[in-house]
Amino acid sequence: MQNLGNSNFENYIGATEGYSEIAYQFTSHILTLGYAVMLAGLLYFILTIKNVDKKYQMSNILSAVVMVSAFLLLYAQAENWTTSFTFDVDKGKYFLNPEGDLFNNGYRYLNWLIDVPMLLFQILFVVSLTTSSFISVRNQFWFSGALMIITGYIGQFYEVTNLTLFFVWGAISSAFFFHILWVMKKVIDEGKEGISAKGQKILSNIWILFLVSWFLYPGAYLMPYLAGLEGFFYSEDGVMARQLTYTIADVCSKVIYGVLLGNLALTLSGNDTMVEAKKAA
Repeated sequence: MQNLGNSNFENYIGATEGYSEIAYQFTSHILTLGYAVMLAGLLYFILTIKNVDKKYQMSNILSAVVMVSAFLLLYAQAENWTTSFTFDVDKGKYFLNPEGDLFNNGYRYLNWLIDVPMLLFQILFVVSLTTSSFISVRNQFWFSGALMIITGYIGQFYEVTNLTLFFVWGAISSAFFFHILWVMKKVIDEGKEGISAKGQKILSNIWILFLVSWFLYPGAYLMPYLAGLEGFFYSEDGVMARQLTYTIADVCSKVIYGVLLGNLALTLSGNDTMVEAKKAA
């Protein structure tokens, strides 16, 4: 077996066991779905930007920027998958291509390094902070968001070769992760003050979505070892589960989150009744 160094476990599975047709195609398709949804989201946020008051439109603009970034880097990730493995006719499986690049989840981390701060900033352009400082919250989001991604990026290189470093860097990343959750909860609680019951319900849904989608990321990070160090997920099933989990998390935390923020902006603009009337007409 070729020297794979500190590469992701997807390469080790591809070099030893290989991928069945189902596993290879499923992973390829789910990666394709990921960037296709981002392109659809881009069109949605562009077309709906005029529905809300001008003061809230920065949220749609940031969503559009996130969609462009995610589309480009997830497209590169999907291309990386198809060039990293090649079909062996004799064995009937896809194995690591000795002439191709190694598969690298680092594309996702580069995408998150761009997107996470903007996703966190977005809500600040829709809700009104009653006690917290806009600048302070923005800086906390930027600081913890960037360091969460950078430390996770470092840790994922050791997921096969050095489990101690893999878990240590993952734990450091998790500390910033929980700080973001704490700040976001405070922002949402403050944002509920003085707005309609409908707006409060949307913010509650945003918080639930935020919790569910963001907790999927550490699950995907730990995927090879969720069932034990030599368990079920250190296999092609784990590879499929990881890429599916990352894709679901990306769609929820970027596209659906942006749509909910847009609905909140629409409600706060007082234009939701007008839009519904236009639809009915």
